[in-house]
Amino acid sequence: MSSHITRLLVAWGEGDQHARDELLDAVYDDLRRLAHHHLRHERPGHTLQTTAIVHDAYLQLVDQRYVRWQSRTHFFAIASHLIRRILVAHARRRSADKRGGGAIRVALHPEMAASPPRDIALVAMDRALEALEQVDPQQSHIVELRFFGGLTVEETADALGISPRTVKRDWRMAKAWLQRALETEGAT
Repeated sequence: MSSHITRLLVAWGEGDQHARDELLDAVYDDLRRLAHHHLRHERPGHTLQTTAIVHDAYLQLVDQRYVRWQSRTHFFAIASHLIRRILVAHARRRSADKRGGGAIRVALHPEMAASPPRDIALVAMDRALEALEQVDPQQSHIVELRFFGGLTVEETADALGISPRTVKRDWRMAKAWLQRALETEGAT
């Protein structure tokens, strides 16, 4: 199945619109799982629905004109990034609507925290990731793929073209950096 998706991505990248349409059928359930994974970190009663997020992300993916798709993992790494952007934009709109109240909360995975799990604001996490990207883009991408995308160490290594050992090392360093950044901001 993975090689079939990769072939569709390559064909789509070469301009085959039929491959793009077939790709939606092939990845739709996986995109739903990815969106659901993102929503698991959200507060109960979130106003965005999985299907709406998938459709919005897919429309943005289809609009990617200059991406040279490398693999299924590459596709889902970009999809994860787009879903994160959709959720952050939604959080910012809600926050602006309520003049600072009602910031969307995400549950920090136990493996992500140096201390017990806590809820953190999605917007604060986004700001911290943007700051980390300025310091170390690779660590930022690793967090995005592992935390938001749910990718394994091996899938993350494949998506970034680095070794699993490097992913593990940078993952540890990024977690510590983000924990300090979020504590400084008062989001934890």
